[in-house]
Amino acid sequence: MSHIRADTELDPARPVPSPRTRPAGLGPAEVAERVARGQVNDVPVRSSRSLGEIVRANVFTRFNAIIGVLWLVMLCVAPIQDSLFGFVILANTAIGIVQEWRAKQTLDSLAVIGEARPTVRRDGVAVQVATHEIVLDDLIEIGPGDKAVVDGVCAEADGLEIDESLLTGEADPVVKRTGDQVMSGSFVVAGSGAFQATKVGREAYAARLAEEASRFTLVHSELRSGISTILKYVTWMMVPAAVGLVVTQLVVEHNDLKDAVARTVGGIVPMVPEGLVLLTSVAFAIGVIRLGRRQCLVQELPAIEGLARVDTVCLDKTGTLTEGGMDVTGLRPLDGADETYIRKVLGALGESDPRPNASLQAIIDAFPDSEEWRCVESLPFSSARKYSGAAFSEGDGETSTWLLGAPDVLLGADDPALAETERLNERGLRVLLLARAHRDLDDSEPARGARPTALVVLEQRLRPDASDTLRYFAEQNVRAKVLSGDNAVSVGAVAAKLGLEGTAVDARRLPADPSAMAEALDSGTVFGRVTPQQKRDMVDALQSRGRTVAMTGDGVNDVLALKSADIGVAMGSGSEATRAVAQIVLLDNSFASLPSVVAEGRRVIGNITRVATLFLVKTAYSVLLAVLVVCAQVEYPFLPRHLTLLSTLTIGVPAFFLALAPNTERARPHFVRRVMRYAIPGGTVAAAATFLTYLLARHHYAGPGALDAETSAATLTLFLVSMWVLAIIARPYTWWRVTLVASMGVAFLLVLAVPALQDFFALKLVGVTMPWAAVGVAVVASGALEYLWRWVGRRFPV
Repeated sequence: MSHIRADTELDPARPVPSPRTRPAGLGPAEVAERVARGQVNDVPVRSSRSLGEIVRANVFTRFNAIIGVLWLVMLCVAPIQDSLFGFVILANTAIGIVQEWRAKQTLDSLAVIGEARPTVRRDGVAVQVATHEIVLDDLIEIGPGDKAVVDGVCAEADGLEIDESLLTGEADPVVKRTGDQVMSGSFVVAGSGAFQATKVGREAYAARLAEEASRFTLVHSELRSGISTILKYVTWMMVPAAVGLVVTQLVVEHNDLKDAVARTVGGIVPMVPEGLVLLTSVAFAIGVIRLGRRQCLVQELPAIEGLARVDTVCLDKTGTLTEGGMDVTGLRPLDGADETYIRKVLGALGESDPRPNASLQAIIDAFPDSEEWRCVESLPFSSARKYSGAAFSEGDGETSTWLLGAPDVLLGADDPALAETERLNERGLRVLLLARAHRDLDDSEPARGARPTALVVLEQRLRPDASDTLRYFAEQNVRAKVLSGDNAVSVGAVAAKLGLEGTAVDARRLPADPSAMAEALDSGTVFGRVTPQQKRDMVDALQSRGRTVAMTGDGVNDVLALKSADIGVAMGSGSEATRAVAQIVLLDNSFASLPSVVAEGRRVIGNITRVATLFLVKTAYSVLLAVLVVCAQVEYPFLPRHLTLLSTLTIGVPAFFLALAPNTERARPHFVRRVMRYAIPGGTVAAAATFLTYLLARHHYAGPGALDAETSAATLTLFLVSMWVLAIIARPYTWWRVTLVASMGVAFLLVLAVPALQDFFALKLVGVTMPWAAVGVAVVASGALEYLWRWVGRRFPV
């Protein structure tokens, strides 16, 4: 069947070929010439930071600078064991760089798999090329779901409608004709065409904005911003405490210079929660790697965190609950229409659209095209109007105009064909109406007065994994909402087959008021006949109720909702525009991957919240100890080696394992408040108990070696209290958590028992009375800590 396109309008400034011919595009020599001149779309599309940026981000930090200076000082004035903290920082930095580099490699390899490959017409042949291979003046073909990757001018248009809302904020699609501007970042919602590239590379400003917006990033995360807030306050607390320590140790006590410097540094170093930033980066990076192995491309790192906080998932039916393909299972003529003739009409309609959707593709597969019919005008399908159409010159000279779309849109409310449609929808079948139009396709209401001719019955293929995924969300108290453009009854029947119970609601009857719409969404589960704009409004309405919303989809009609949702999840086989705006792309098109993504997010956020308390308890007791030492005007009880040992056994090693452990608890907001409400009382109790033991030891010991004995007693108390903090954080207990805590205790006992380790760490318990007194103080402090944490949990719920 031959085609004659309706769009023949010419731009006076640009010659446009006749509708019967197509421009051939650039030839090989012209492409080579432009490449040589550098007129290529060379904007780098990166999914992650470069190696240099990774190294700089991990090395040149505020706290690394502080620790680095103190380390150099200690290397000059104290034994090597008092400089161990510096080597720990080097190891931490190296681990951070290696893990983020591994995450970068994973992301880059996945980004190549999911990268859009625009269709470019060169020398009369349509070929797919990488985005960066487009050159100036290339002729780029576009259809529904395709995103314009460079700026250009429309050269061909067949019912072409482009959505520019992501650039201009204007929700209504813009009809494009030859000569009209096409902006990079916009996407096609209906029709097809081609445009000539006029701005490529960095000249296409909108393309650069899109690249910056979609680049892998570590910002805009409640977790990271919360940690930054904590670190800012820690810095302010450190300054006066450090100054007070310096004055006390060097001036008031008149200590030996090297010993005073060592004890001053020993007081300052543990104030820095340096490992917290490292563990956050490592946990996120490992999350990216784990998801990458499951073919999940994380385009924005905070999406891992965001999906962990989700309490509502909005699902598009087609491509999410059902597979993309469909099968024609029935053809029901209406009013005595001739079935043979109807089959010819359907075959011609299928051939009239160069980029058929799933429904039309099923019709193409079922009904062969008639070579005698010619398409003289076509109206592409759009999600907004719910139907498509075409006008034909039949083989016998007759002309006819046909519409194919949703029966409840094309038919009047009292039409008897709707009853049959309803019965089929209740069985979960999809029904399209073929109607003969009596108005031209360019009429403002081409469907008015159309005569129904036949019902086309299609069966959708359910995703085999959809039922288990929906069950997972129900078990995790995540509410699922199905938002579909299809008939509400049909969508409800499909959802019921998958075990998703709830009333099916026709979205055309939903109130426009956001608060009233939110109330309706709270009570409903399945919504049909939802327009693309309405999907976005529904997501906004849910968010207005404090919901954290994830939206999944694969079609161009999902783009606005995906962009508006807290987390957008696109299928890898979905439209280019859908993949471009989503934070997570499921490259294997498996809806069953979502539970893995949610679980990974919960693991990262829950565990970082858990271990952050460990780090900040240390910061709190370090600052308070410094304040108490300054106020009492005594020597600081610890050398750097002591606190390096304690930090390693009660924080560093356990935190690494706890940060990577399974965790299914849904992430909750107010990270800073949740962490600090436990860190402050924990640090206060630990500091008070340690300082009490130190004062008791100062009164108990006398003579040479007294300070070392006092330090050992104080270290024992601080270790035991810190171990109790670790024991609380490690709950609920599993065999490996118990083993982890016990092994840290055994390691400390080895230090106390082995003479070489005693000498290395300057730890030796003297006598019997004071060590047991230190244990007694620690036991009382641990009991107080247990009571305080339970009281805080009741008194200050988050």
